[in-house]
Amino acid sequence: MPTPASIPTLPDNAPFSPEQRAWLNGYLAGLFHDRATAPAAEPGPPPAPLLIAYGSQGGTAAGLARRIARDASRHGFQAAVQELNAVTPAALALAPRVLVVTSTWGDGDAPDNATTFWSALSDPTAPSLGGVAFAVLGLGDRNYTDFCGAARKFDERLVALGARRLVPRGECDVDYEAPAQTWLESLWPVLATDSSAAAHGNAPAQLVIPPEPPPLPTASGWNRTRPFPARLHTNRRLNSPGSSKDTRHFEILLGDSGLAYEAGDALGVVPQNCPALVEELLATLMLSGDETVTGETGEKAPLHDLLMRRLVITQAPPALIREAAARSPGSALDALLAPERKADLDGWSYGRDVLDVLRACPSSRFSATELTGLLRKLQPRLYSISSSPKAHPGEVHLTVAAVRYETHGRARRGVASCWLADRVLPGESPVPVFVQTSHGFRPPGDPTVPMVMVGPGTGIAPFRAFLEERRAIGATGRNWLFFGDQRRADDYLYSEELDPWHRDGFLTRLDLAFSRDQEAKVYVQHRMGEQATELWRWLEDGAHFYVCGDAKRMAKDVDAALHGVVVSAGGRTPEQAVEYVAALKAAKRYQRDVY
Repeated sequence: MPTPASIPTLPDNAPFSPEQRAWLNGYLAGLFHDRATAPAAEPGPPPAPLLIAYGSQGGTAAGLARRIARDASRHGFQAAVQELNAVTPAALALAPRVLVVTSTWGDGDAPDNATTFWSALSDPTAPSLGGVAFAVLGLGDRNYTDFCGAARKFDERLVALGARRLVPRGECDVDYEAPAQTWLESLWPVLATDSSAAAHGNAPAQLVIPPEPPPLPTASGWNRTRPFPARLHTNRRLNSPGSSKDTRHFEILLGDSGLAYEAGDALGVVPQNCPALVEELLATLMLSGDETVTGETGEKAPLHDLLMRRLVITQAPPALIREAAARSPGSALDALLAPERKADLDGWSYGRDVLDVLRACPSSRFSATELTGLLRKLQPRLYSISSSPKAHPGEVHLTVAAVRYETHGRARRGVASCWLADRVLPGESPVPVFVQTSHGFRPPGDPTVPMVMVGPGTGIAPFRAFLEERRAIGATGRNWLFFGDQRRADDYLYSEELDPWHRDGFLTRLDLAFSRDQEAKVYVQHRMGEQATELWRWLEDGAHFYVCGDAKRMAKDVDAALHGVVVSAGGRTPEQAVEYVAALKAAKRYQRDVY
């Protein structure tokens, strides 16, 4: 038996919490105990190398890639995980087996930490990948037109370069865990067969990939599938009464949850649907809501509970539209099902919900089980955290725009934003939450490094956290914020904090853009252009550049403005500006939290 002295332990000054130290010491004890007591065995084949490369905008694909890597050892693989921007096509050509896990953002684009890789891979000079066997797993949202667009582009380009596709591309909707697991179960046997063939000389020399250390346990145990029932403490409107917007500042108490976060992380909120919409649905269906529905795993729940807490009813899934139209012959929706009218059907579906579909197909009838089988699972909403834990221990703050609008003759409400704003009572109703760790959106690790932040509207959220963090630790690096909204008098969010920070010099520069305070609309990207010379000087001084907000418009406009700054103030050609910005991204000096 091994003696205590023969089993290594972490020193007391190791940079881990007591829970993490205990877990790692237990891991080492089990590992060395097994090695010391196990009988000598014939050496088996070495584990086959597997490169798992991910593209992730919000951290979901990154987390999934790491979980896959942990499972790989059980299947005989020695896995390494890297973001795609850290992989070059030349290095990829040396990897015998590659698994790409990627999300999609914008109009079918690759995530920020995969754009450099995609540019190199799509370049006409990209090398042949004839010796590479690969598989691609995409994460997406079917509500967007180019579903899993980035995964499809990677998959098709790898084949075009001669790589060998092991299994058909996996494509997962927002409720990705079960489909991803099913896809992986089909992949592992194919990978094993491929690696066995390679061991017998049917593949090129293998790339040696070092293993990752064992993952640290989370401190709290609360997560996406087991959220903590937090309490709302503060619900404060940030806009003045004259504003057309309704932006809220929420303060949520974490109590004894053990949940920990850092500036740059997001908070997952598990919302509930609007009770009035649920009642309208039940009335249209001529159901009471007391009907019992049995789920796939055998659990039973009342229909009303499922519609309130577990299913999406504010969007109309294609399966429901097709089935409702088929059950209502002669309806206007039925006429749109012809293949040649797909564009018309897509246009009709945009902005409509389950109630719209049922009213458009008045003769269609669904049982409780039939309806729930056609609806998607209600997903948590992720919000950029707008506080530093050093400034507000035990609390997490959010900056959320309550979504309210009218379309197709009915008032619409954002599921999570209006649930928080209108129906969660401070100190009473629980708010189920979890922390979504950011893997690529953090303030500079060096407190002396300058940072430039561009965050109009609710995009201010993480930068309030960044600034609170830097103020709490006494960081000496310069800080520059570009903020904008509609009107200064009504929509200057957190002015009571930003203005004093600017006056005392902590916020070195504060450039504001209120689009409707003058005849010609002015946005943050215009302010960047006006300050191009100074902004270029900050970049050359090593500043980190951050953007938070709308991905489709604002983030693209800001990116174009950044390239323009490099050209106009930096004296570079447009092609050199592309290279300069790509270098900023590769050095983690250009980071975006966009949605």
